[in-house]
Amino acid sequence: MFEYFKDHNYVWNFAVVGTLNSMGRIDEVDRACRPLLGIASGDEDTGTEDFLRTWTDMVDRLVASAQDDERKGHNRTAGQAYARAASYLITAERMQKAGTPERAGTYQRCMDLLERSFELNDPLTRRVEIPFRDTTLPAYYTRPANTDGRPMPAMIMWNGLDSTKEHQYLSEHGAELAARGIATLMVDTPGSGEALRKQGLTSQVNTEEWAAACVDFLENDPTIDPGRIGIVGWSLGGYYAPRAAAFEKRLALCVAWGANHNWGKVQRRRVEREGERPVPHYWDHVMWVWGETDLDTFLDKADDVHLDGVVEHITVPFLIAHGANDRQIPVEMAQRSYDQAVNSPKRELRIFTPEEGGAEHIGLDDLGHVGSFVADWVADTFAELGAYVSCSSEVTAGAAR
Repeated sequence: MFEYFKDHNYVWNFAVVGTLNSMGRIDEVDRACRPLLGIASGDEDTGTEDFLRTWTDMVDRLVASAQDDERKGHNRTAGQAYARAASYLITAERMQKAGTPERAGTYQRCMDLLERSFELNDPLTRRVEIPFRDTTLPAYYTRPANTDGRPMPAMIMWNGLDSTKEHQYLSEHGAELAARGIATLMVDTPGSGEALRKQGLTSQVNTEEWAAACVDFLENDPTIDPGRIGIVGWSLGGYYAPRAAAFEKRLALCVAWGANHNWGKVQRRRVEREGERPVPHYWDHVMWVWGETDLDTFLDKADDVHLDGVVEHITVPFLIAHGANDRQIPVEMAQRSYDQAVNSPKRELRIFTPEEGGAEHIGLDDLGHVGSFVADWVADTFAELGAYVSCSSEVTAGAAR
């Protein structure tokens, strides 16, 4: 993995690499990071407010330039710049401790910039709200530009512990799926993004409740094929999505983009300082996500976040994509999910190696490489499901005659 900061600061380097794989430009990232070289150390918690300051300074200059392009009618250039600015801001916001005063305003600005980029440069994407309990789950909805008039397949895309729907959009995975004729619903589930920050919705074990709301939303769209709705989750989504697919039987396929078979066990290891952590101020972050204020209570709750006895209930095609050098979630967890998914009619374990790229956590060192593989697998599997439905319909019609 490319390491901008030395002294083994995995968390900061992971953030930089993620940005470079999410529409970031290396010169702009370098301008934001260079003032931090004397601050970054092996302690990922130190200097995160400085990180926010220097990245925001760079964003201010970028936005000013984009506004000038917009005044000149250069809408594509401006829209692209606003999207990059949003990518930089969501990176800096993610690095802050929960409750940092500037965090709320930074996140709102990120959303505003991304909305403006949609208006100028991406008419295929819009913000939507999915009815959920007495509130909503905020999401971005990307649809293909051209269809043949038939209902299209759709993927529900879920975050992990510390990502947001903005990270999902900026990864360009929705655009890749759209190019293959597939719609993507990128959702801030409870415990993530806007659902957590603005609505106070915290995470939970039984993610099939969220899945039901997402499927209901897509089934109400007449352009979507209700028989071809799948789900993909990255990082902690590697628990969330398989759990949902096990118990929400309207889902047609599932992808764990980074296996997370026993997240509770990973937390116990992290207490012992084993393995890398994804964000600074880690324990504050996880307790915020899960709605707890006491570490022991949180750890007891986290013990239930596992897929033992769960993936056996997956009865649809199931892909597990994992990095061989994942320093957060060991490869053994990917193998365990695969081994236990015995009732999936099409299960596949794809391990990405350092030689090819995509070997780090969720393949963030080469996110496009992993994303293309996932998109192709999804498209191929939906095509197989469509052929199966078509053949079944012909058999039924023949029997009727």
